[in-house]
Amino acid sequence: MSLSTEHEPDGEHQTRKATASGWIGSALEYYDFFIYATAASLIFPQIFFPKGDPKAAIIASLATYGVGYVARPIGAFFLGHWGDTHGRKNVLIICMFLMGFSTVAVGLLPTYDQVGLLAPALLVLLRLIQGFAVAGEISGASSMILEHAPFGRRGFFSSFALQGVQAGQILAAAVFLPLAHYMEPDAFNRWGWRIPFLLSFIVIVAGYVIRRQVHETPAFAEEGARHAVPKAPVVQAVTESWRDMLRVICMALMNVIPVVTSIFGAAYAVQPGYGIGFSKDVYLWIPVLGNIVAVVVIPFVGNLSDKIGRRPPIIFGALASGLLSFGYLYAISIHSVPLAIAMSLLMWGVVYQGYNAVFPSFYPELFPTRTRVSAMAISQNLGTLVTAMLPALFATVAPPGAENIPLIVGAITLAATVLAALAAFTARETYRVHMNDLGNPDAVPVKKADYDRMRGQSVANSQSFKSFT
Repeated sequence: MSLSTEHEPDGEHQTRKATASGWIGSALEYYDFFIYATAASLIFPQIFFPKGDPKAAIIASLATYGVGYVARPIGAFFLGHWGDTHGRKNVLIICMFLMGFSTVAVGLLPTYDQVGLLAPALLVLLRLIQGFAVAGEISGASSMILEHAPFGRRGFFSSFALQGVQAGQILAAAVFLPLAHYMEPDAFNRWGWRIPFLLSFIVIVAGYVIRRQVHETPAFAEEGARHAVPKAPVVQAVTESWRDMLRVICMALMNVIPVVTSIFGAAYAVQPGYGIGFSKDVYLWIPVLGNIVAVVVIPFVGNLSDKIGRRPPIIFGALASGLLSFGYLYAISIHSVPLAIAMSLLMWGVVYQGYNAVFPSFYPELFPTRTRVSAMAISQNLGTLVTAMLPALFATVAPPGAENIPLIVGAITLAATVLAALAAFTARETYRVHMNDLGNPDAVPVKKADYDRMRGQSVANSQSFKSFT
């Protein structure tokens, strides 16, 4: 399915199989990650922390969500190294096992009433393992799909890695929805919340079965055949690509949008201390509906980035979603469920996807094959580490009882998205650069007319995905 040129790697391109593997693997692994995020906002303040101070319990619970991101840069170093030295396929299987077992273990934890401070300590430990594991998922999956994809269609196919992430979030909320709605609140708080975590055992089995079927990418195999696989890809990445890594760190601050939507927004709308009073099962529909729209929008935006470039959708998505965050938080503040849903659909479901659908191709395209997973994993996870601290920061600067909460949290959100847009603006465009030339700042893009012709040939060869073009 790839065009045969001197600038493209030889070998079998398993485009459809690699894309399906990346999609399903990301969905399953991020299901694990998002059920923790949902529980940290809705359940954990009541069962894993002292009950005397609701404000302190909310801040502490949201901080455990952020703790997972502390481990992500560490995981990025180890898993990025593994992905660049042992292959994309191998690192993705390791990520799956680590995430699956740590998530099941959360579902077996004792509560604060049962073991005291040991409960939050164990929760933090397992969250660290989760963060370590997920650090290699998107960089590994994006690189695998990108390197299997045909020239001219990398943006489209790579976007499915993030479509899988959104599907995982839908699945996470969908599992919580019937439990929160149909179970008695006391039973849900005592044992019902454990069910989604224990179901993660399916992740371990399904993920292994799916990912073992994909071959290593032609680009990585070609590096190995030339003995070009580095012994220290992390060092090489920082030495050769530190400017682009810094850009990715800043662009990854866009994770502030899902933080506002699914983490702080949930606590703001649901926790009694804020006095908004959205019911848990009603609020869970807000990110679910936004993600349903995102699943539809993502491949279209990915395909658009193959036509007009990576930077324009990212810049627009960053600035517009940052501005819309004010409206989303305002809708919650006035107790308007319909308006909150509408703003979520627009901000999270549509506009944010200008960034979300494109970064899985743009990030790895900024780096060469030999250091791609390491460079992307480290820089992306450093950026998301910053945003992971924001839920606790938001709860501190805009605690229950504070005035102007939408204005305060919205201003911080907009500042992060403006910085992301500036980073994308200063980056070089990559969509018309051949695979073997990626990561070279001096690489000459294919002329637009020639690129359009080559892309047209790739589209013609991609019959199974033709409906999206």
